[in-house]
Amino acid sequence: MHDDNRDEAGTGDRSAMNIPYKKTKNGITIEVKVEPRSSRRGIAGIMENNIVKVKLTAPPVEGAANEQLIEIIAEELKVRKAQVKIIRGQSSKIKVVEITGTGSI
Repeated sequence: MHDDNRDEAGTGDRSAMNIPYKKTKNGITIEVKVEPRSSRRGIAGIMENNIVKVKLTAPPVEGAANEQLIEIIAEELKVRKAQVKIIRGQSSKIKVVEITGTGSI
């Protein structure tokens, strides 16, 4: 039986501080792989290559999945949606997301 509260490494700890990120001059960037049209939404874990797996209920149509991704990242990191921007991979499952104004991370 699969435990949905566990991340891919099986640690059970999916807090925002464990999300792998790179610091930039504007804040941080994270690499994500989205799974649109999932039955649940939220961060599903960290893959081996430090890519954050995010499940989305929205379909990849007219930006709906990208908008939901921004909402989920903002909720997890406790920032405003305006601080979250997809900077690479708008039409791909692999994306790079920038979060600005994250000086406390």
